[in-house]
Amino acid sequence: MRSARVPTGKLLLIAALTAFSPLNCADATPESTCKAAADIDKRVNYDFCVSKLLAHHDSTEADAWGLAQISALIGANNAGDAMEDIKALLAKPGTGEKERSVLGHAGDLYDRVATAFIVAHDHINMRRYAAGKEKVAETVGFVRQCDEAFAKAGVSSLLKRESADSVQLAIICTAITNLIK
Repeated sequence: MRSARVPTGKLLLIAALTAFSPLNCADATPESTCKAAADIDKRVNYDFCVSKLLAHHDSTEADAWGLAQISALIGANNAGDAMEDIKALLAKPGTGEKERSVLGHAGDLYDRVATAFIVAHDHINMRRYAAGKEKVAETVGFVRQCDEAFAKAGVSSLLKRESADSVQLAIICTAITNLIK
């Protein structure tokens, strides 16, 4: 069986484009990547993006591809934190039946958020960017369903920060993924 050969000129062109891409070169940082992400999507909160990425131990060594993966993992971790907050609220004495019902549903939704971010990470890792962005978009839908469940029950959301952070992480992940095209 004969393998396909790529002409040397094309290989050199691909290598040069990869090496000199501003998002793949060694001086790509969380700060420069967050700035580029904010430049292409005005919804990206630059300070939030930088603080979240810099908090991850691998971020200073990562290129845009790595930072997109890291942002998906941070999204999954944020959803895990939300599930822990939900468990604590359910265990808290004085939590009413209405709140318990909505919190139980919210826990299921945040489990789906975590799973979707993890699957998005896997897709981005395999360079299936469109599929990764689709999974990230699903997370926003789950978060909105959670917020709507609180509103429908007539209960003030007990997860406002978690919701806002999850949506912002989805925006950041998508914007950074768009940078690696």
